[in-house]
Amino acid sequence: MKYHLAAVVILGVFQPLMRDLSMKYHLAGNDGYHRSKEFLKEAMRIFLAGSETRQYIVDSLDDLKDVNILESYFYLRQFESYMEIVKHCGSFLLDSGAFTFMQKQHGNVDWDSYIEEFAAFINKWDVKLFFELDIDSLVGIKEVERLRQKLTDLTGKKPIPVWHKSRGKQYFIDMCKEFDYVAIGGIVTQEIPRKKYESAFPWFIKTAHDNGAKIHGLGYTSVPNLRKYHFDSIDSTTWLSGNMSGKIFKFNPVNGTMAEIFAKEGQKLKSREAALNNFVEWVKFSKYCEKNY
Repeated sequence: MKYHLAAVVILGVFQPLMRDLSMKYHLAGNDGYHRSKEFLKEAMRIFLAGSETRQYIVDSLDDLKDVNILESYFYLRQFESYMEIVKHCGSFLLDSGAFTFMQKQHGNVDWDSYIEEFAAFINKWDVKLFFELDIDSLVGIKEVERLRQKLTDLTGKKPIPVWHKSRGKQYFIDMCKEFDYVAIGGIVTQEIPRKKYESAFPWFIKTAHDNGAKIHGLGYTSVPNLRKYHFDSIDSTTWLSGNMSGKIFKFNPVNGTMAEIFAKEGQKLKSREAALNNFVEWVKFSKYCEKNY
C-alpha cells in the first residue's frame, strides 16, 4: 500500500528534508498495469494530499524521487508550473476537482467543457493516474458514466472510478471487473457511518483483488487500521493537521505508530518548523508502509 501526499512541498520543506532522507521513486500508471499477481504485489502507497500553498524550493529535482503526491486539477489549473516538478516525483494522483469547481461556481456547470479541459491537461502532462468526475450526487450516475467514457476517449486511458454508496454492491463488483484500479469514496463525508464502512472494507478489498484490481481508499488515514485494512493506496491530509491544531507528529519506526505531541500551555508552534517536521515524519511513515504493509 502506498500513501499519496498532496502538495508536500509546502513552505519549501523539501530543501532541508532531502538532505536527511534518501528516497527512490518510480512513476506509476494505470496504462502500464496488468491483471496479474505481480500487479497486486506492491506494498501500500501513501499519497500525501491537501495544501493549496505552493512555494517549491529544492536543491535538486533528483531529491524528489520517492514522494507520492495527490493534487486537485481545480487548483493545478492556476499553478500549472507545478507539473514540471511532478515529472520528477514518484507516483502522482490527479483528482478532477469537479466537486470543488461546482461549489465555487454557485450554479450550472458546462461539464463537457470541464472534461475537455481536464483531458487536455492530462494529455499535456502525460498524467497516468487520475480519478473520474465522481459527481453522482450532482448529476446522477448515468451522466457520470457518460463523462467517464468521454474522458477515456479523449485521453486513451481509463480513469479510476470512485464508488459511492448510491451505486450499490453489484456496481462495485462490475467496476472491479472492468477497471485495473478502483477507489472507494464517501469516507471523509461519512456517506456510511465510519464503523459500518470499516466493517465492509475487507469485502471491498477482497473483491477488488479477486478481480485483479487495485483499490484506493480516498481520504482514509487511520494509522492503527492501515495494517488491518490493506488498501493498495490511500491519500491523506492528516500531516497538515499539526499546524492547525498546534501539534507535531513523531513516527516510531519500531512499531509503526505515529505519536502526536501538543504544544505546552503558553508555547506557540513555529509554523514553518512544524510543517517541515510533520512532513518528514509522514514521509517516514509512508516508507514504513511500503516496506511492511
